Amino acid sequence: MNTSIDFLGVSFPNPLVLCSGYLGVTASTWDNLAKRGAGGITTKSIWLNEHQGHPNPVILANEDFIINAVGVPDAGIKKAVEEFHEYLKRANGVPLIVNIIGGKKDDFVAIAEEINKLHPQLIEVNMSCPNVEDEHGKPFATSCPDAADLTRRIKAVTDIPITIKLSPNVENIQEIAKAVVEAGADGITAINTYGPGMVIDIDSAQPILANKFGGVSGPGIKPLAIKKVFDIASAVDVPIIGMGGIKTGRDCIEMMMAGATLVGVGSALYYRGDDAFKILLDEMVEWCSANGVKRFDEIVGRTHKVLKDL
Repeated sequence: MNTSIDFLGVSFPNPLVLCSGYLGVTASTWDNLAKRGAGGITTKSIWLNEHQGHPNPVILANEDFIINAVGVPDAGIKKAVEEFHEYLKRANGVPLIVNIIGGKKDDFVAIAEEINKLHPQLIEVNMSCPNVEDEHGKPFATSCPDAADLTRRIKAVTDIPITIKLSPNVENIQEIAKAVVEAGADGITAINTYGPGMVIDIDSAQPILANKFGGVSGPGIKPLAIKKVFDIASAVDVPIIGMGGIKTGRDCIEMMMAGATLVGVGSALYYRGDDAFKILLDEMVEWCSANGVKRFDEIVGRTHKVLKDL
């Protein structure tokens, strides 16, 4: 079976891409995951300057969910550039998606300008962080005008295709998706974590996370993520990187049927180990072979087509 798939003119050897924040720290790590079957690599979120995360403990995982309050720590763009250069020169055929983040719009623009000089295959814009320019700190991804304005400003400084990473914690994700696409977004990444959530240690009656609250991911959110991706695909005609609770090859196919072209893998790395990409891809190929599917793009958005024909 031909496992390759096109996303915004970029050829991916398979639809499975590393989610931002999961092991995406150094060029050697990315290259190792590429060799272990990743179809694409998304970096951790890159800030303009060094950004401190939250104190430990920052993460808790069980069989149902993962909750984290890592706080998106990063050494800043100058350090990240070194790793990008190192990875890109390896030319292993596995595209690099650079995830950028900022508390101010000007920070996003400045980072995008620097990333544009490196020519990675894609830029992913993480709009789900707090907006320090807003008196309530509401993320850009929760406001149609802010999300659209930021999209336009980033598009003005780069010719690299951009996807906008959307938060599920909004009243109407379709309206946000429409706003950023109308402003020039080439694609959508969805979803970021749900929340905030909270876990309490009943022996001490204290929150387990030092930050008290955190974003929720893992298998428990998969049905919610599928619905969000389905809704986005119903509202806009751009390719989607779908993610949220992916653990099996069947989960990947389900996400693609909801409308995703690429599938972000994070949870599976925790639950199934470093070979998760190969395991999931084998499961996907097995299902496709049993169901007469010769290319993965045949299943993208299939549920939309089925419902339309009913």
